[in-house]
Amino acid sequence: MDLLERFKVRTEETNNELILDLLESAKQAILARRYPFGDGSEPVPDRYADLQLRIAIDLYDRMGAEGQLSHSENGVNRSWADASVSQDLLKEVVPMTGTIK
Repeated sequence: MDLLERFKVRTEETNNELILDLLESAKQAILARRYPFGDGSEPVPDRYADLQLRIAIDLYDRMGAEGQLSHSENGVNRSWADASVSQDLLKEVVPMTGTIK
């Protein structure tokens, strides 16, 4: 099952354009962490496919409350300030570095 279909199964979202955009944002977040000196055109290593999905879903869940610092309602408390992507998720990405020639 591809990432688009897995996203739909987990969220019941049907807007392909939105899902693909979120998956692209997740991809770019992974690439920025994995290849800090890259240009963003590198492929996402297969080992990060599930992480890409989880980041995309995290972005989806935050829609409408981007950057929320605190929120309490009916016993539910939310608070985040990470720049759109959870740092806990990005910690799973191992950066690659090169040598200076």
